[in-house]
Amino acid sequence: MMASTFQENCISVINGAPSWAVFFLFDLLDNFLCIVFRFLDQVMEEKLESCQCNNPQETSGYEFLSDHQHLSETLYRRRNIFRQAGFLRFARKLPEITKKIGIATFLRNFLFPDKMEKVPREVANRWSDCGCKNCVSWTNDDKLNVIVKQPSVSSDLSMSNKPVKNVIFIHGFLASSSYWTNTVFNYLPETTEKTNYRFFAVDLLGFGDSPKPRDCRYSLQEHVEMIEKSVILPNNLTSFHVVAHSMGCIVAVALAAKFSGSVKSVALVAPPYFGDKEGASCEALDVIAEKKLWPPTSFFSAMMAWYEHIARGVCFVVCRHHRTWEKIIKIITWRSKLPIAITELTKHTHQSSWHSMHNVLCGGAKFTDKHLETLINSGVKISVLQGDKDAVVPVDCLWNMKAKFPAVEVEVIAGTDHSSVIMSRREVFVANLVKLWASSVKKQN
Repeated sequence: MMASTFQENCISVINGAPSWAVFFLFDLLDNFLCIVFRFLDQVMEEKLESCQCNNPQETSGYEFLSDHQHLSETLYRRRNIFRQAGFLRFARKLPEITKKIGIATFLRNFLFPDKMEKVPREVANRWSDCGCKNCVSWTNDDKLNVIVKQPSVSSDLSMSNKPVKNVIFIHGFLASSSYWTNTVFNYLPETTEKTNYRFFAVDLLGFGDSPKPRDCRYSLQEHVEMIEKSVILPNNLTSFHVVAHSMGCIVAVALAAKFSGSVKSVALVAPPYFGDKEGASCEALDVIAEKKLWPPTSFFSAMMAWYEHIARGVCFVVCRHHRTWEKIIKIITWRSKLPIAITELTKHTHQSSWHSMHNVLCGGAKFTDKHLETLINSGVKISVLQGDKDAVVPVDCLWNMKAKFPAVEVEVIAGTDHSSVIMSRREVFVANLVKLWASSVKKQN
């Protein structure tokens, strides 16, 4: 036993030292990139985009957070050795310095001589985001992209007389409606003996083909309002079910709580749950994006969640140049068409992914208890599913939710992870959903 404990401690030390060194360098790099991006924003757009590097006690951010509780404190309170030591004072003075020297104006005039005579205008995408036709097509609409599946038009009176059950599907982080439409939608029944179904798969605000406004904070409230505006109100949904995965579960619970009188059931797959307690948002960040090098998914999550400017740099390289990467992948794989999972992965901006990560995944943690309590008191049936090998969201989240809300039905699927809990068992998953919808009769108060 002692030998085993000693070995575990040695492994912990060996893995801990490299992780500390790498993230120490990331702390430094992120501060450096803060200065670089502030300067480039001033040159490329003659406008400084705000970032979350300042200490909220030193700026108006503190009052901003206290007045807008739907925003996450993790935006401003992420630990960074160099920021805490005051290394960003130069970055704050940079705009004033470059304005006095005139270097930003000189470079802008040199790089864009034809634009100097024109009146500056607000553009849909930042210079570091992709501006191709597909990526800015959302500017033609102010509603979410919604894929609808419903029974075909038929003269069959027996079909037309059946009641319709509406179901809203909400995807997770860095995904889109295709997560559902190209997988489980192929197994969903359009009609049964007693019911017709109508399914809505949405692209959340900032993802897929939905709008990605640059002046948006992508808060939980804004995500819910956009689903209401794009799905519930236009289709006059007075009764519906909700199915969600990962980050979408937080949005789904908030949406269902807002319409608790209309929702019949909520099915959650791998929901991040951290309870309504002080520091819940910071705990969510520590758990979902723990700073460690292995596995690679955890390392990538930590890099993209803790370091705003490194994350922006990654989005600049990957998302802004997605067409180039897609061509390279096609050449390497000898494919004329790439899987939708790859093409959809880059359909977001740094603004939408960064703020959704913090304001929904982390900031939404402090509202989940209140929303679940509203649903349970309203008699809404809640079913939760998770794989026992989930490396993204700990299975403890499921058990903690069950301990606090015994009315929630939970199930752990052996041998499955964050995605395969659905993808490796699509028919079974759909069959269980249909049973849930059929059995969801609200208690009469």
